[in-house]
Amino acid sequence: MMIDLLLVLGGYLFGSISTAIVTCKLMGLPDPRTEGSQNPGATNVLRIGGKKAAFVTLAGDMLKGLVPVLIAQALLAGPVILAATALAAFLGHLYPVFFSFQGGKGVATALGVLFGLSWQVGLAVTGIWLGMALLFRISSLSALTSMLLAPACFWWLQPEPAFIGVMVIITTLLFWRHRTNIRDLLAGREGKIGTDR
Repeated sequence: MMIDLLLVLGGYLFGSISTAIVTCKLMGLPDPRTEGSQNPGATNVLRIGGKKAAFVTLAGDMLKGLVPVLIAQALLAGPVILAATALAAFLGHLYPVFFSFQGGKGVATALGVLFGLSWQVGLAVTGIWLGMALLFRISSLSALTSMLLAPACFWWLQPEPAFIGVMVIITTLLFWRHRTNIRDLLAGREGKIGTDR
C-alpha cells in the first residue's frame, strides 16, 4: 500500500516539473506563461523560442508521463495503480505544485502516459496526430482528435478497463484545458503550426 501511494505521489511530483519553464529559463528565453499563448507547452515554446527549445520541451513533457508509469511497471504495480500513477503525472503537468498550479494543456504528457501504458496505443494515437497535423496543420485540432480517439484505441488494442477509464478522464480534462482553442476552431481563428498565433 505504501509503495502504491508513493508511486502515485511521485507521479504527480514528477509531472509538476514544468519542462517549458525550465527550458526557457536555461536557454535565456521569455517565460512561456507571459508570451505567445501564455501556455507552458511545446507549441508555445516553438513560437517564442524555435524548434530546438520546442523539441526539448516536447521530449521532457512526454517523459513526465512515461517515466512514472515505467517505474510503476518495474515495481509490478497492478493496472489500477498504473492508471492512477499515469493520471497523477498528467495532473501534475496541468496543475504543478512547483509553479503555482499553472501548467500546460497536457498533450505531450498524455502521449507519454499512452506509451507507458501501451506502446501500441501510443503509436496509434501518434499516427492519428501526425495525420491530422499533415492534413490541417492545426496543432490543437490534431491533439483533440487524437486524444478523443485514444480511449477507443485502448478498447481495440489493450482492453484493460482501468486504462480505458483513466484515458476517458484524461481526454475530458484535456478538452477542458483546450476550451479556448475549441472556441477559436469553431470561429475559424485558430492559428496553424509554424505561425506566430
